[in-house]
Amino acid sequence: MCIIFFKFDPRPVSKNAYRLILAANRDEFYHRPSKPADYWGSNNDILSGLDMESGKEGGTWLGINKRGKFAALTNYLQPKIDLHAKGRGSLVTSFLTSEIDSFSYLKKISAEGHLYNGFNLLAADFNTKEDVMCYYGSKGEQEPLILNPGWSCRVPLIPMGGSQNHAQKAQSRKRFSSILQSFGVYGLSCSLLDTPWRKLQHGKKLFADIIRKSQDIAREDLVQELIKVMNNEEQQLPDPAIEEQGKDFVRPILSGYSAVCVRCSGYGTRTNTIVLIDGEGQVTFTERTMLNSDVTQWKTSVYQFELQR
Repeated sequence: MCIIFFKFDPRPVSKNAYRLILAANRDEFYHRPSKPADYWGSNNDILSGLDMESGKEGGTWLGINKRGKFAALTNYLQPKIDLHAKGRGSLVTSFLTSEIDSFSYLKKISAEGHLYNGFNLLAADFNTKEDVMCYYGSKGEQEPLILNPGWSCRVPLIPMGGSQNHAQKAQSRKRFSSILQSFGVYGLSCSLLDTPWRKLQHGKKLFADIIRKSQDIAREDLVQELIKVMNNEEQQLPDPAIEEQGKDFVRPILSGYSAVCVRCSGYGTRTNTIVLIDGEGQVTFTERTMLNSDVTQWKTSVYQFELQR
């Protein structure tokens, strides 16, 4: 039940603005073996965590390389999975090691989507010519999407909720999502891009409130504010959208899934990742990850590098 919020702006006009602000949670069984983020031993051009589950070794959920290729993955919430399907983590690593552009890669993957259990994949190219972010969901449209950026403008303060009934609030969430998309702000969890799950809309508002002031606060403070957003455990129920998609799951599990930060028995949010790319191509990659399957033990690592021109 991973979740990602991001805003990208290919042409920031201020030195304090960012080409990419992205915050992501990896939700997984605590006992599943993995390596924390680091440069690959055989290829220090690529930075990511790595899955070490038997038969899935070497896959990842999120990564970036020094040439500006970025990718991130979420699984699609579905009641039954094919145990013989291909590992989805390879979708990210294959892109990071390729020479193909993001849209062409997703176009290729869209023809192979049936070989995997349901997934969502973000792929992006950040380079000196033009930044491009693309999306493909295997349970959605056949064609990948080229996402609209936010052109050098501050995200507005958008009120939500108030004294509205359920239908009015649902309409407000859809309008809120549409407005934020026009500013290059997106949310992705375990349904299609910007599906109006309450947890996604709640987290997206918190994210938007932070990035609205991102040009006015220090980089380190921005990272810490985003990490706070990604550790919000406020459950967002009732939510007919997530309940319908997860109708074959028992309610206690769905209740745990309904927060930005998931906490269930033996399963939940075990990694927060913040990726910033500023107007000069400086990348700051911050990972906060759980140690020893213990929710009280965490390690934070920070990596910085400049994109190759």
